[in-house]
Amino acid sequence: MDQAVATPARADAPQPDVIRTMALAARVAARVLARSTTETRNKALSAAAAALRAAEPELLAANARDVAAFSGAASFRDRLTLNHERVEAMAQGLEQIAALPDPVGHVMAQWDRPNGLRIRRVATPVGVIGMIYESRPNVGADAAALCIKSGNAVILRGGSDSLNSARVIHAAMQAGLAAAGLPVECVQIPPDADRAHVAAMLGAAGLIDLIIPRGGKSLVERVCAEARVPVLAHAEGLCHTYVHAAADLEMARRIVLNAKLRRPGICGATETLLVDQAIAPKILPGLIEDLATRGCTFRADERARAIIPDLPAATDADFATEWLDAVLSVAVVDGVEDALAHIARYGSAHTEAIVTEDAQAATTFLNGTDSAVVMWNASTQFCDGGEFGFGAEIGIATGRFHARGPVGLEQLTTFRYEVIGTGQVRP
Repeated sequence: MDQAVATPARADAPQPDVIRTMALAARVAARVLARSTTETRNKALSAAAAALRAAEPELLAANARDVAAFSGAASFRDRLTLNHERVEAMAQGLEQIAALPDPVGHVMAQWDRPNGLRIRRVATPVGVIGMIYESRPNVGADAAALCIKSGNAVILRGGSDSLNSARVIHAAMQAGLAAAGLPVECVQIPPDADRAHVAAMLGAAGLIDLIIPRGGKSLVERVCAEARVPVLAHAEGLCHTYVHAAADLEMARRIVLNAKLRRPGICGATETLLVDQAIAPKILPGLIEDLATRGCTFRADERARAIIPDLPAATDADFATEWLDAVLSVAVVDGVEDALAHIARYGSAHTEAIVTEDAQAATTFLNGTDSAVVMWNASTQFCDGGEFGFGAEIGIATGRFHARGPVGLEQLTTFRYEVIGTGQVRP
């Protein structure tokens, strides 16, 4: 038995029996899952997709109860709401993950030593993942699927807003596991929305191997402050789009409109528009009109207000705010370096974009932006695991270690070293 599993929890640790019991079962299930074949894990995902489609009426009814009880902002209501298209997208996401190459057992590097030893670095599952997320029901399906394919067991603690939806999705994932002959404990959710479960997961050192939070700034800050388990975290998605002096103006209008308003409540939505002074008088009125006619409101600096006086004035706090709504901060800047300085001051290291036809300016921006994802002539809303070809994502990592950007299958593995000899002994 693993030493960490056998060691009893401290009496003062916030670890109710329910989470400890789930984590112990997950550790046993994870060992089975890690040794399963690619075909078995793919079968589980395909069967889960079928179960999800079959459960659509039940899922939509459960989601309707969640939405009816929700009293938050419209952008968060949109993230919570499911319909046929979104359920189908979840099911297709499971099938897309099944079709991806298996990361488990992948030989990352290998070399021979002068004494004849062959050394290989081989990708292996992390073990037991604790996923703490807020109101998006699809996160549970995506996270479960990525964990199954990468050989990890997962405990999913979603927000209370989506609990009814989460239960139906969880049942579909466990049905897929059972159909493939895998332990259903590979994917578990707590029985209720008690906040004590979050504290228990954060304190489950030795039982949970990695915590991944996905939600607002306050959630991520709490997890990072309280966790005794390693955390793969992301900061808020305070993303910028910079329209450079050499931008194609029609392209810029398309990109800015999409980057802000396609889905303003996601972490990849642009929250601040930076426009180069050289073209601001020409392009800013059109950009503002495009957005305003679709319900967007603004917070603008003095240089932008000199061009469009009716824009509300921005404060420092506005430029440091992740709106997650149809609100956009606007600033006029003096070239690429000024844009980079603004991003360095206010950004969250998530996603930044430049719109320009000048390759040198783009290269300067790409190299000068210390964010997890940086784009040239594309909407920031492409910061998404599915759009990156990962099938789905378990979150967007903005830290410096282990993973950055969309977290997919590869990022849910660690590695071991295998040393193969022919009888060598060390002198």
